[in-house]
Amino acid sequence: MSPRNYGQSCSVAGALDRIGGRWALLIVRELSLGPLRFSELAREVGGAPTDVLTKRLRQLEEDGIIRRCELDPPAAATAYELTAVGRELEQPLLELGRWGLNFFHAADVAGIKSSHLPNSLRVILRPPPDASFSLQLRSGGQSFRLRVAGGWIDAERGKAPDPDLTLYGPPRGVIGALVVDDPQGVEVEIEGDSEALDALREMVVLPERLRAEALDALQPAATGAG
Repeated sequence: MSPRNYGQSCSVAGALDRIGGRWALLIVRELSLGPLRFSELAREVGGAPTDVLTKRLRQLEEDGIIRRCELDPPAAATAYELTAVGRELEQPLLELGRWGLNFFHAADVAGIKSSHLPNSLRVILRPPPDASFSLQLRSGGQSFRLRVAGGWIDAERGKAPDPDLTLYGPPRGVIGALVVDDPQGVEVEIEGDSEALDALREMVVLPERLRAEALDALQPAATGAG
């Protein structure tokens, strides 16, 4: 048994042998939105020492979870992306995030980075199978496109062609627009289909304790602004 392996004939242990190391799942979280160069990964993962990040990327690559790719011009650089096997981690990753909401507090929303906003929404939203529309997020100088279809939300970096709904603002404002009873006054700009916004708000699923905290923390900003 190597230091990184449990050495057990168990699929859970086998999975943890490959993704249980520090920073591994956060790498998967970032690459779920598309390829990133090493420097971008180091920034978005947040705080991983360069040597540790290099080691973790090498391990994930050896296990067939990520691979290297060449970005198209003008970037023209080597980057990392998820393989098909790595993509299979998206659903478990979102479910783990939903479980993690049991330990999350409304005040923590202030610490969400703009780059983490798409996956934060994928965690709190539970779309029904018949919902279908596109969403553009713009936050902190970054753009993300989300597609709701078939009970799932695809998310990528970049601009959405002709989105049904656009939300522009800091993560706290975007999340507040979906959680509070009246989004007017929340620090967010909303453009597009109001029915899509209503549909999104109906998809929000939070632990009751967290929803109560969120309403207390975000509603005053809505009613007191403007």
